[in-house]
Amino acid sequence: MKTTKPNDRPVVQRVQTGVRMERRLVKVLKALAEYFDMSLGDLLEGICLRAFEGKRPFSPETIETIGRLKAVYGLDLDASASHRMQEADD
Repeated sequence: MKTTKPNDRPVVQRVQTGVRMERRLVKVLKALAEYFDMSLGDLLEGICLRAFEGKRPFSPETIETIGRLKAVYGLDLDASASHRMQEADD
């Protein structure tokens, strides 16, 4: 859905999801959403919509903020871990 004017706000229907994600990654995402004073869902929607268009979801300044948040929450994963993670034994 594209809008023609900057002030147009598309009407959408949102659904609850039951996705599972790595714990520290979720903490960083929640902290980043809080940093921008937005919901986690809004942050994830923005990341996905930009990625779907081949755009970078974050500015260089935001990447620096993410780096600090990763350090705070001990997130040592990078893109190379994608699709290779396994569940920890309970």
